Amino acid sequence: MLRQWAKLLARTPLHPQWLLGRRDGPRGVEQVSGRLLDVGAADRWVESLVPAEVQYVALDYPATGKVLYGAQPHVFADAASLPFVDHCFDAVTCLEVLEHVAEPERVMGEISRVLKPGGRAWLSMPFLYPLHDAPFDFQRYTEFGLRRSARQAGLEVACLCKDMHALRTAGLLVCLALAGGVSARKGPSLWLGMPIAAALVTMINLTTWSLSFIWPDWSHMTRGYVVELMKE
Repeated sequence: MLRQWAKLLARTPLHPQWLLGRRDGPRGVEQVSGRLLDVGAADRWVESLVPAEVQYVALDYPATGKVLYGAQPHVFADAASLPFVDHCFDAVTCLEVLEHVAEPERVMGEISRVLKPGGRAWLSMPFLYPLHDAPFDFQRYTEFGLRRSARQAGLEVACLCKDMHALRTAGLLVCLALAGGVSARKGPSLWLGMPIAAALVTMINLTTWSLSFIWPDWSHMTRGYVVELMKE
């Protein structure tokens, strides 16, 4: 029942994840051509972002894609051992996936392997965000960790951006902590806590959202990163 209510409130400040905003694709992916591999495709939302003439290939992992997301990719496979020949894709997306793989360095290496010279890849990964999709949640990388892994895989960082203002990140974490604490309760304490949590979540959402337009950002704090990589 709580999940049903959460879906109804998803686009309102009553929702603890309201500050995340709409799900947007990485800048530049709408300009790709040729063949694109979407690693961790889930519901294949990236497909709607690319030109119709692009040959889009969706890949997901059975244990998470099929069970948690009901994914229907073209290929079920392990991202650490992609079933494709070298240099066969012009672009790769791997969005909110690396935290869920046991061997992220191998995944980065595989992305590099299947990319053509001159190809581009877009990755995103949370930095400050709660445990999710347990038990398949293994790591968080800093900006420097992402740069290190890209370099080791033979990829050049063309652009690395934080995806949320520091104040909005703080607001998101507090809202999730409030909602998570209440949702773990049962019986009367759950129903008593829900209206209090809803009021606090709304106040925090609106306050941090408003302040983020006038308060300086802080580069050391963000929900996550989006990285554009180039294959030389």
